[in-house]
Amino acid sequence: MSSRKLTVKTENWSEEPFAISRGSDDNFDVVVVELEQNGCRGCGEATPTEHNQESVSQSEMLIENIRSQLEDGLSRTELQQIIPKGAARNAVDCALWDLEAKLTGKRVWELPEIFLHLGKGTLSEPENVTTVYSLGVDTPEKMGDLAQKNSQRPILKIKLSGDGDLERLQAIRKYAPETRLVVDANEAWTPEHFNRYVPELMQLGVEMIEQPFPADYDSVLKTLDHPIPICADESCHDTADLDRLVGLYEFVNIKLDKTGGLTEALRLQDTAESKGFRTMVGCMSATSLGIAPAFIIAQRAKIVDLDAPLYLYEDRPFPMKYDGSIVQPPSPELWG
Repeated sequence: MSSRKLTVKTENWSEEPFAISRGSDDNFDVVVVELEQNGCRGCGEATPTEHNQESVSQSEMLIENIRSQLEDGLSRTELQQIIPKGAARNAVDCALWDLEAKLTGKRVWELPEIFLHLGKGTLSEPENVTTVYSLGVDTPEKMGDLAQKNSQRPILKIKLSGDGDLERLQAIRKYAPETRLVVDANEAWTPEHFNRYVPELMQLGVEMIEQPFPADYDSVLKTLDHPIPICADESCHDTADLDRLVGLYEFVNIKLDKTGGLTEALRLQDTAESKGFRTMVGCMSATSLGIAPAFIIAQRAKIVDLDAPLYLYEDRPFPMKYDGSIVQPPSPELWG
């Protein structure tokens, strides 16, 4: 095998201000990995987050620590053993997938592991998917206005923060009466919130509640009725988390920045489904390069949350294509 050349860089991207229960951001940093071999270049992007005890500098250090192995031909399988789950491994793993596709002259979904995962029986392109469009936490009036502007979208994901959430949802439903709704509390609720809100959410037609409680408070879900399915996000990072979540959650949210790349995300989706979970695919703030690998997981996900590029002021060349909330497969110039 000819040697590879590794490049690691950090980029800052600006986006529309967006608030969740933990705060608001209008820009974010990504780590980009490029691997060059035989005139081909594979790329991967990841978004380290403070909530996951990550930083850009830490992620870069983890990648630089395996520079020699990567340039000498480290495989995806070997990568899983030497870098822990998280953003750093995600950037490298996705770059390795992209590089393999380019070296073999195939689209990434034609590679055997992904072809078998998709189970389509043909080498046709993946299908378009419908993403949620997320509304950040704000006053009921402002969230109602946003809902009205986006009422043509098939499904909205509503960020919540605890007190006042029912008023937010009532305003949204008033202005988007036909739109499907899912909600995400980002760990902000208490059992009192849950018991008070869930009957009202049923009346409002909410289809799923994502991560109502802090990740270390999962056990309380055993004591509560689930008339609306509950999805684990912060509580589920990789396959190792699944056994303890059985009987607590109905969905798991697969994010490549949590799993540490597409390789583990494929495994997580297979294992989760075998244990009776439905799957959702999500994302951190990202450019189209960070979204493209997650499109593979979206093919089997029941709920897709890959809307991050819609909030960017500017995206990469050859970006993911969105027709409203319909997302098309990535172009080969972007990834895979």
